[in-house]
This record gives sequence, C-alpha cells and structure tokens, in this order.
Amino acid sequence: MLSYTLKRLLMAIPTLLIVITISFFLMRVAPGGPFDGERQLPPEIEANLKAAYHLDEPLPMQYLRYMGNLLEGDFGPSFKYKDFSVTELIMQGFPVSLEIGGLAILLALMIGLPLGIAAAIRRNSTVDYLVMGTALTGIAVPNFVIAPIFALVFGVLLAWLPAGGWNGGAWPNLVLPVVALSIQQIAYIARMMRASMIETLGSHFIRTARAKGLSEREVIWRHAIRPAMLPVVSYLGPAIAGIITGSVVIEQIFGIPGIGRYFVQGALNRDYTLVMGTVVFYGVLIVLMNLIVDLLYSALDPQIRYDD
Repeated sequence: MLSYTLKRLLMAIPTLLIVITISFFLMRVAPGGPFDGERQLPPEIEANLKAAYHLDEPLPMQYLRYMGNLLEGDFGPSFKYKDFSVTELIMQGFPVSLEIGGLAILLALMIGLPLGIAAAIRRNSTVDYLVMGTALTGIAVPNFVIAPIFALVFGVLLAWLPAGGWNGGAWPNLVLPVVALSIQQIAYIARMMRASMIETLGSHFIRTARAKGLSEREVIWRHAIRPAMLPVVSYLGPAIAGIITGSVVIEQIFGIPGIGRYFVQGALNRDYTLVMGTVVFYGVLIVLMNLIVDLLYSALDPQIRYDD
C-alpha cells in the first residue's frame, strides 16, 4: 500500500508540471495585463512596476523564476491584493470553500444515496420515475440559474434567509449556497447509485445470497450496497475537489470569500500569480482526492489489493 501510494504521488509530478506550464503560458498570452486598470500612470512608473514583479523579463525567464519559487513553496505576491501573498489569500479562502463544499457534498450523499437505492429497488415504479425525473431536472438546470432564483425567492421575496454575505459562517448564510451547490451533485449521485445498484442486484453473488434464504433487506444491506457504491466513490474524488475549489459561481453570487471568488477576481484583473496559485492548489487537491478514492476502493471491495 505504501509503495503504491508513493508511486502514485511520483506519477502526479509530470501531470502537475504539464498543468502548471500550460496555465502559465495561457495566462501570459491572454490579452491585457495586471496594470491595465492603472493606465493613467506615467510610462516610467508602469515600467518600474513591471520591473518590480519581473514582468519585463523574457517569458521563458519568468517561467523559470516562477517554477523556482514554486519549488520553495512560494506562490509569489498578488498583483491586485497588494498587502497579501497568494499563499495568504489561498489560506484565507480555503477554509471557507472547504466548509461550503464539504457541507454540500455531505448533503448530496445523505439525499442522493438513499434516493438511488430506493429507485433501484423499485425499478420501473412510480418512485423510480419520480426520482429519475427529478434527478434529470437537477442535472439540466445549472447552479448559476438555481442560485439567483434561491437568492431572489428565499432571500428577497420571502426574506427567510440572507440573500448573500458570509457573516463569519453563520448557519443562515450557509443554507442557500450549500443547497444550491448540492442539487446537481444529488442528481448525479442518485443516478449513479441507481445504475450501479441495479447491476449489483443482478450479480451472481446476490443470487447466491438469496438462494441461501437471506431476506431482501439483508441482501441489500449486507451484500449489495458496498460494491454498488464503488462508482459513486470513484466519482467523489474529482467531485469533492471540484466543489471545494470550483464553486466559482456560487461564491460570486452569494458574496462568499472563498478560493473560487479569488480565482474569478484574479482572472478578471490578470493577477497572474493568484490565478496560477489557485490552479496549482486545485491540481494538487485533485491528485490527492483521486489517490484517497483509489485507496478507499480496497476498503469497499476486498478483492482489490494494491500490494506489490
């Protein structure tokens, strides 16, 4: 297990290197620059600013300098947030994004898994059609549509919950963004669990369990659920990383100071180091979450072993 983990981590290095390289050059060739909003500055002051951030150097030199700093764990200073480094901004935004994303994925599992199991057990029944129809609707409607509707209805018209703001993470401020962020994940998990459960219930070992006289409840809970969850667990790796760091629209709409919001502000202001920092952080998180998911496979399915 340890050798497998180390091997996977070493294999992730070239992947991250490619992601960083492509992102670096794409950011630099995009139109505009970090000081375009300060066009009224005299040319010599703008030149001094570029020299201070080494933006006057050739692009390959900037790339090598950035990679060298990255190896030392330094993401560099933010061009927009002058008093903060990119590391400080990520460390400020990550707990917020983690709380929102963690609650959203937890809610999605608590609702999506039972719905998928119920739909599979009552296949082609009214329950099945109702669950799958609702899931399709949840997938079809993106969260950038759901979130403003929630804010308008529950925050403005009914005034039941705050329409935006963080307020130190108070629970009334969490409800709308968490629910809006979890709806699509509930739909995906329910559909995935239903399909996997139907396939598992048709397996030979399930028929053997039934032939031994076990009740349907025992067959489902003791033999079917764990193997049926493997596709869901596989999906959760990138999904969790995506929700935690990629809830860009939700954080923008509800005014939540998370990583996604910093990413958007960084991209709009050509804050190269801030965008690169969030991209690198996101890439590392994806690698780690996929590794954790692969290791969980052996816990859910005893036939899977990673020993050499």
